[in-house]
Amino acid sequence: MIVSIFAVIALLCQLSLALDNGLARTPPMGWLSWERFRCNTDCKNDPEHCISEQLYKRQADLMVSEGYRDAGYEYVNIDDCWPAMERDKDGRLVADPERFPSGIRALSRYMHSKGLKLGIYEDFGSKTCAGYPGSEFYMQIDANTFAEWEVDSLKFDGCNSDPKDMPYGYPAMSFFLNITGHPIMFSCEWPLYEIMHKLPVSDYRTIAKTCNIWRNYVDVEDSWDSIVDIINMYGKDEGNFSAAAGPGGFNDPDMLVVGDYGLSYYQQKAQFGMWALFAAPLMMSNDLSSIGADAKALLLNKNIIAINQDPLGNQAIRLFEVPGSLSVWVKKLASGGLAIGILNVNNQGTPQKYTTAFSDLGFTNKNGYVAREAFENKLLGKYALDEKFTIYVDPTSIYIMIADPL
Repeated sequence: MIVSIFAVIALLCQLSLALDNGLARTPPMGWLSWERFRCNTDCKNDPEHCISEQLYKRQADLMVSEGYRDAGYEYVNIDDCWPAMERDKDGRLVADPERFPSGIRALSRYMHSKGLKLGIYEDFGSKTCAGYPGSEFYMQIDANTFAEWEVDSLKFDGCNSDPKDMPYGYPAMSFFLNITGHPIMFSCEWPLYEIMHKLPVSDYRTIAKTCNIWRNYVDVEDSWDSIVDIINMYGKDEGNFSAAAGPGGFNDPDMLVVGDYGLSYYQQKAQFGMWALFAAPLMMSNDLSSIGADAKALLLNKNIIAINQDPLGNQAIRLFEVPGSLSVWVKKLASGGLAIGILNVNNQGTPQKYTTAFSDLGFTNKNGYVAREAFENKLLGKYALDEKFTIYVDPTSIYIMIADPL
């Protein structure tokens, strides 16, 4: 594949590697089918949960009626297993005719009529992860097809490919998407596959010039162990990937599993809070028709969403951690304030006491800070720079405060 894209790379170098599509100025928000519905194509026996146009329409309707769209969730994203197993005679992708009888263009227009956007899935390799046609040797055709279908984002996976080609192929696909003239947010899995194959990870600045969001770790699972594993990887921040995050491009720790089966309420709170601090895409992967009230309230919490959507686009960094217990994270805000997350991964059954002062956290404003708890927007008070304060963090949960300089 590498030889076939040299001409594209030469053209890219003449123009610019910058991804200048005007999209994802704040982390994108929406819904993605994969974690909850996987590759269920059995519409005969399981019509409510199979990958079909009806599934995406149903979730879209609920995003509108239940307030998710108005809270900022706008993308409804198809994942793997949507196409027919063969391309048409012209080499174009075709949606499975039984599960998507109206076609993808009709589905995207349905989303647009609801004030939503449609995302679609393809793969850099010869086949998708589930064995459907990949984009290898078809990238420009596929980019044009997605634009003609009025699709609004593309998740571009990396199965069945040579990751050594990714530093060439992902910029090529970015170029092909941009020259269609139709705005398509580009979601990449480029660094993920380099890491999986133990290759040197490409410069995150180059990745950020190519992609709007990029996965750089293993798939999330519906378990607390998976959430903690991802958080620890982001805490290590190898390669300083946090510095690449900002308006137009963000690291992607994968989907939100809030509202699914594997996490307690407190653990769901921790994932949602940490993803907000990470300036991560907030892509729900759940069934909005059966989500519990507590999970829904978390996902619609406007105070935490505001931290995620802060226009500065800063990704929180970990100041320190006590392994198996507390870790402290700080995210700069456009207002000049800071969001502080105290994560407690300890499961011993009692809240963890944490006493500190803003000076202990490295803050320097000599007049001190006014603080408020973020989830409930509760005023905590004004504190001098060296004044001690104490908070309690529930087991396997998070406490987030906003500190604004006085």
